[in-house]
Amino acid sequence: MTREEIHERLTEVFRDVFDDPTLVISDATTARDVEGWDSLMHVNLIVATEKALNVSFTTKQVQSLTNVGDFISLIASRLT
Repeated sequence: MTREEIHERLTEVFRDVFDDPTLVISDATTARDVEGWDSLMHVNLIVATEKALNVSFTTKQVQSLTNVGDFISLIASRLT
């Protein structure tokens, strides 16, 4: 799966989790940029991503993320 394909799938997950069909994310997107992205929503986002892309993450991996770009890179590393 290419980085662009991961971005497209992740956008779908974000839109579903945050119940916002118009939500647009970029590599630079952080929790501060998305209304309602708190710690509980972060957990929901991680779990929804794991299910949607059939991957799993460790707590350490999730804690190291600083933005969506990092998340896409992590997903890509788990898919190879």
